[in-house]
This record gives sequence, structure tokens and C-alpha cells, in this order.
Amino acid sequence: MAKRLTLILAVFLSLGLVAQPAKKADTPDSKDKYGEKTFAGLTLREIGPALTSGRIIDLAVDPKDGRIWYIATAGGGVWKTTNAGTSFSPIFDGEKSHSIGCVTIDPHDSLVIWVGSGENNSQRSVSMGDGVYKSIDGGKSWKNVGLEKSEHISKIVVDPRDSNVVYVAAQGPLWAPGGDRGLYKTTDGGKTWKAVLTISENTCVTDCPRWPRSPICN
Repeated sequence: MAKRLTLILAVFLSLGLVAQPAKKADTPDSKDKYGEKTFAGLTLREIGPALTSGRIIDLAVDPKDGRIWYIATAGGGVWKTTNAGTSFSPIFDGEKSHSIGCVTIDPHDSLVIWVGSGENNSQRSVSMGDGVYKSIDGGKSWKNVGLEKSEHISKIVVDPRDSNVVYVAAQGPLWAPGGDRGLYKTTDGGKTWKAVLTISENTCVTDCPRWPRSPICN
């Protein structure tokens, strides 16, 4: 008898003669708190510079004005924005190197910009540079200040105690020994350089981390 009643009820339900039981309403706690709706307003958008510039290698933000950024690119020189990325302007087109490995702002003077030329990614499709560049007017003009044989510079660190003291991590030629390879230091703002760490003619230095409580590289 029970089986017969169940079968009859199923037929009535399929014909719409009996109302479906009401579903339990979803509560805020029953929904996915980390779903698509939660993050709908946090979408990312591409702001450039891209296309002809290739990979973005490094980015430096002016510590005194967060709207000013300098962008180092693998194949398009250095770009600058003064409006937090709304628009960009190329500021390195007149120099010999188009491939950049790093960009650094002097913590004491935001108009002093250091650029290490030569992409720092060791791979097949990589372009070389011709040393260290320095600008004292926020990127309006540049001067090559040495280490022309470094070919690939991956890090520049300015001593926060003295702007004339700067460390450069140079990779040297990727496919040959020698060159300006190792950790270099200047104490006169780039007029002269001294190799303070040389491992071998085939071994490069790719970084120069600074301990937060110490002003020098470790």
C-alpha cells in the first residue's frame, strides 16, 4: 500500500498537480564568502607600458610622491609615470641601451635615478646592456657612469647614509667568461668603481640584499 501511494504522489508531482515542497532559503552564511561576487570590485587591469617594451623587469616608486614611478623594461628602455599609472612616457630612448635590468631611486634625492642596463633574466632571448646610467634630473637626461662590460645588471643599492656610496650587482656576459662581473662599489657617486666581491670569471652576482637594520649590503 505504501509503495502504491508513493508512486501516485510521484505522478502527481510530475504533472504539477501537487505543489513542490518549498526550498530552504539561502542565508548569507550558507553562501561562499570568497566567491565571485565578493571580489567583483577587485578586478585587475593592464595599465602598461607593454607591447614593444616586452617584459617588465623592475619598478621604483618615488618615496616622496607615490604618483611617480619608474619602469624598467626588457626591451623598451625606461618609462615614467607622474599620475600613478594613468599614462607613461619613455625617458630612455636617447641612450645606447634599450634593455634594462634594474632601476633605483636615491632615497635622499628623488631626482637622482640609477639604471642598470642589460636584462637580468638569464635566458635565450635576452639583450645585453652597456653599464650603469645615472640621472640627476628625474630622467630628463642620462650619463653612463661605468661598468660598460657588465652586460647584465640585476641590482643597484644606494647607501641610505650617503648617496655617493652605491653597490651594483653585475652578472657579466651570459655566454662567456670575464667582463665586469661581481659586486661593485662606488664611493664618489659613480665616478670610479671598485670590485668588492669577485668569485670567479664565470660566476656572477645577481642580488645585493640589505639587512633592514643595516645600511650596507650583506
